[in-house]
Amino acid sequence: MGRKKLKIQRLEDLKARQAKYSKRKIGILKKAKELNILCEVDVALLFSSPSGRPTLFVGKNSKGLSSILKRLSNLSFEEREERRAYTIEMLKKIYENSESEFDPLSLSYDTNADTLKLYKDELQELKHILVEKSKILRDWRNPNNVEDINQIKMMEDHLIASLDGLRSRKVHYFFSIRIIC
Repeated sequence: MGRKKLKIQRLEDLKARQAKYSKRKIGILKKAKELNILCEVDVALLFSSPSGRPTLFVGKNSKGLSSILKRLSNLSFEEREERRAYTIEMLKKIYENSESEFDPLSLSYDTNADTLKLYKDELQELKHILVEKSKILRDWRNPNNVEDINQIKMMEDHLIASLDGLRSRKVHYFFSIRIIC
């Protein structure tokens, strides 16, 4: 007795949807773990359940979600768009012969020059903001250089983030010593 092909469509019953999500989530997490172990690839999966609860999986061999996101952010805009286009083409091939209601054309690859210009303008704006914030942080040691309350707030946020980082390193160090002893 074999399995019958399931028609992929949205389940209307909330309980059935949650049950199906739970079973399929376990299956895809198992596959991600196997891929991580067998091929030594960094894997990060982020789910949001029908009830809105997030689930994050990061493979054991990876150095954490931050290292994966750093590598992704270090890619140029063109490289990211190439990877996105490749992924969309693969999805189209997978669903081409499927009886699913999924429309791969809804994921069309946008090569519009206006979109590229928009991204470049946004990048320039973000670079400008980064330069301003870096200048403020460089001058934080000298209270005479403070020009407004926003500058003080940013300095406070920076100090809080630094303290949080120190606390997490302290806890990590403490637990690593306890494990060794």
